[in-house]
Amino acid sequence: METIALQAITPGGPLQTAVIRRRPLRDDDVDIRITFCGVCHSDLHALHAGAGGTYPLVPGHEFIGEVAAVGPAVTRFAPGDTVAVGNIVDSCGACRMCRAGQENFCEEFPTLTYGGQDRVDGTTTAGAYAGRYVARENFVYALPDGLDPAGAAPLMCAGVTVWEPLRAAGVGPGTRLGVVGLGGLGHLAVRLGRALGAEVTVFTTTPAKAADARALGAGKVIVSTDARAMQESRGTLDVVLDTVAVEHDLAPYLRALDLDGILYSLGYLGSFTLATTDLLIGRKRLASAGSGGHRRTRELLDFCARHGIVADVETLPWKEADLALERLARNDVRYRFVLDLRGIDEGLERK
Repeated sequence: METIALQAITPGGPLQTAVIRRRPLRDDDVDIRITFCGVCHSDLHALHAGAGGTYPLVPGHEFIGEVAAVGPAVTRFAPGDTVAVGNIVDSCGACRMCRAGQENFCEEFPTLTYGGQDRVDGTTTAGAYAGRYVARENFVYALPDGLDPAGAAPLMCAGVTVWEPLRAAGVGPGTRLGVVGLGGLGHLAVRLGRALGAEVTVFTTTPAKAADARALGAGKVIVSTDARAMQESRGTLDVVLDTVAVEHDLAPYLRALDLDGILYSLGYLGSFTLATTDLLIGRKRLASAGSGGHRRTRELLDFCARHGIVADVETLPWKEADLALERLARNDVRYRFVLDLRGIDEGLERK
């Protein structure tokens, strides 16, 4: 099956339209006509990855669409259903992580929505900056009624990335939760944490974001460049989600934790150094997480439907994908770009 996609031919190059082929439907496959796809910071990273990437590259791994067709063994979906897909489209299904519902940590490595290796034919997966996508039924989720499709798209990556540590840490009523950064992950962490009943403190380098943080549900905002405010924050939190995507010092946020507190580093994929005393004093813990397994993803969508939670998005037509990436690179977004991909296949369908 052919579809039009936006692909980069070389690292750092512009996105170009191209006709690509999706695999023929296997028994448990769902063919999805894509409507909205979020623009994730990892898309930006992959498009500039140089030798570490696979080109041509079609990005996009948090998307909403409509079922166009299903394989003969599919039981949960039918044509016309509205569905959601995240950044994992397959896993081994047999390892201890998969059996625990943590397919995101598959010991045989999960198949990523783009840049991954298909487990059946070995081909490289192409992402959802496109008109159609084919995925296994087990990695497709029904979108609950009432959730705005454009706003729901980022839930499938940014949302579940913060949801898993929130749940693992047992965040609930009375938890003192800190959120570092108020971007695509951070604003959802604030919303979800507040809906779970936590008392939320936001750390930001931008004083102008204070009003937004409070509107999202934060009870307190600390400007991290204010030395006195940071000193006063020491020992005041139980859990901190650090969502900042660039290299920075973790020590001030470890110091903000109370006894046995835990800091999750979620946004930065590089390495860092820290003094062991920042962990030793107060028996602090440092952890990380990424994406989400089937159980937590389904749980997140249901929770968001009950509480009316979606991402704050700026929706752009698919022809402006390069503009979205350029603005994302300079942090000019509030808080997630989403591409409207409806109609991208119109010329192809008329042939």
